[in-house]
Amino acid sequence: MSISAETPGLVVEQAARRRTFAIISHPDAGKTTLTEKFLLYGGAVVEAGAVKARAGRRAARSDWMEMEQERGISISSTVLQFEYRDHVVNLLDTPGHRDFSEDTYRVLSAADAAVMVLDVAKGIESQTLKLFEVCRARNIPIITFLNKYDRPGRDPLELLDEIESQINLRPTPVTWPVGIPGDFRGVIDRRDSSFVKFSRTARGTRASAEEIVDPERAAHEEGEAYQAAREGIQLLDEVGAVYDRESFLAGSSSPLFVGSALTNFGVRHLLEAILEMAPAPSARADVSGMPRAIDSAFSGFVFKIQANIDRFHRDHLAFVRVCSGRFERGMVATHGGSGKPFATKYATSMFGAERETIDEAYPGDVVGLVNASDLRIGDTLYVGEPVVFPPIPTFAPELFATVRPRDTSRFKQFRSGLQQLEREGVVQVLRDPDGDPVPMVAAVGRMQFEVFSHRLQNEFGAEVDLRETTYKMARRTDPATAQELRRLGGVKVLSRSDGELLALFENPYWLARLESDHPDWRLDHILVEPAVA
Repeated sequence: MSISAETPGLVVEQAARRRTFAIISHPDAGKTTLTEKFLLYGGAVVEAGAVKARAGRRAARSDWMEMEQERGISISSTVLQFEYRDHVVNLLDTPGHRDFSEDTYRVLSAADAAVMVLDVAKGIESQTLKLFEVCRARNIPIITFLNKYDRPGRDPLELLDEIESQINLRPTPVTWPVGIPGDFRGVIDRRDSSFVKFSRTARGTRASAEEIVDPERAAHEEGEAYQAAREGIQLLDEVGAVYDRESFLAGSSSPLFVGSALTNFGVRHLLEAILEMAPAPSARADVSGMPRAIDSAFSGFVFKIQANIDRFHRDHLAFVRVCSGRFERGMVATHGGSGKPFATKYATSMFGAERETIDEAYPGDVVGLVNASDLRIGDTLYVGEPVVFPPIPTFAPELFATVRPRDTSRFKQFRSGLQQLEREGVVQVLRDPDGDPVPMVAAVGRMQFEVFSHRLQNEFGAEVDLRETTYKMARRTDPATAQELRRLGGVKVLSRSDGELLALFENPYWLARLESDHPDWRLDHILVEPAVA
């Protein structure tokens, strides 16, 4: 029985409490530090880096993968849920490198808003533009956080111009710094003109003490720094850089906050802004464009598959964003792709690499279904009235390599690992249906190949030889065009596991000539293509 259909008021009430957002940033901008400070302020940790747990303290890392900890960057997305001021916060941590922008895209499909973290010394960096473009392409409302203001950096007004010019997003500062980067005194909250003075805490392990100082005292104590901040705010007022909810929700403007995640300066302002400004879960459109009301019977979609989070159990999880209704552990849903019943006996909530059995979830929540081997990225689950949500697009790969096991006696492990990592979307696997049995793997960025090789060796015991080819781009094609292409040089036609044919090209000029000479041939871009099914 689905309780959600009988108690729509409960579902609406619980959905209104939810805030589901992703964090995106350049590597080293402070995304992981900010994530841990959110947990600190949300009470999920007693001090930064130490989680409340039955067995005592342990590291609170959103970067759970061994390779992430070695390199100090986020490679895989994770989910962290905690409560703050009567709200349930679902924080979706994303990879911090453009090579994993496809994984970021999948995570953003499950988010209602995003926090963009910028290093005040670096601003918008060219290699991460793709991450922000992905967010903008989905019209995801973005809140901007200028981080590391306690260190030397650039003028904040200069950074505002850069944000607007490079990603076409109009920043509207809500808090404004007093003091230059490296001499951070506090912030003026433009909503009520209050000056919030910050005090350092030991290594930022505890919530920062904040003192609200009246303008007269602030002007006296902070002197020229306070006057400069007031002049900056006056300039912002004159150009109309004021928070506007309508343009924020439309994805064209971004409320901006200033602080330092390391020392906790401004973290509370940012977290409370997420509760106040970010939208609660709302009706989500199905594949035909019709919205499914949040108080309808349960529905959700798979946006991520991840294996071996727990290396001792060697299991895998399907991450399901709840879109409507009340999810109940043990309920039997319908798998949208096959129309078959799907049992949900093993359901968990996620906290990085940790998991805990849950009995219920509401719109905006993320449910981890354990060992759900029949599910694929983009699949829909529902109860009651059928619904299928739009597929999650993939990116056109830019790098292609052949892959084979170094030890042929490990071929079974190699095949198993290849299948699993393809399901997760770590790489796309391409095969020649009529010729070479050696598979080819395709990726957006080179680091995907490194993760692929590392995980095959460490999780599946299959060390591989991976050799990059000279192919540079792929286009979707059909059997008739494929037959013509196979007669030509500089092009190779391979098959993906979902049956789609991809034509690989070594030279963009050769591709352009073929498109010009043969307009009837099918050579489509891949971004609109659904993920591997």
